[in-house]
Amino acid sequence: MGALIWLIAGVALIAAEVLSGEFFLLMLGTGALAAALGSLLGLSVLPATLVFAAVSVLLIFAVRPALRRRLDRAIEHHATNTEALVGRHGTVVAAVRGDHTGGRVKIGGDVWSAQAYDHEQTIEAGARVRIIEISGATAMVLADD
Repeated sequence: MGALIWLIAGVALIAAEVLSGEFFLLMLGTGALAAALGSLLGLSVLPATLVFAAVSVLLIFAVRPALRRRLDRAIEHHATNTEALVGRHGTVVAAVRGDHTGGRVKIGGDVWSAQAYDHEQTIEAGARVRIIEISGATAMVLADD
């Protein structure tokens, strides 16, 4: 009877892993399956519970990190939000200076406040610029050569 309970718990945990994707429940489910095997081989409740705990902890700390690293390497990461703007080009709408005074630049379809990345530089309206970084709601730009 104990083996059946461990088996049901293991299968349920592994099935629940599909919803989380963190591999934590998979490790617990595998531990429960190991406890089910131990129960089938004659272990009582306490030793089977120790098998569950030992296998789960071992898998969580030894296997899970390696599995997560391998999965993270396989996933292509894309820049999002303001990170996606860095390196793009824009057009100056209002003169951009390095002294925080009212520069505006159009990036894609949006107009951003802008400041010259080189604080000595002034970039006139109509010039093409490259976005170096985004600081808050201000695009730091350099004149495109």
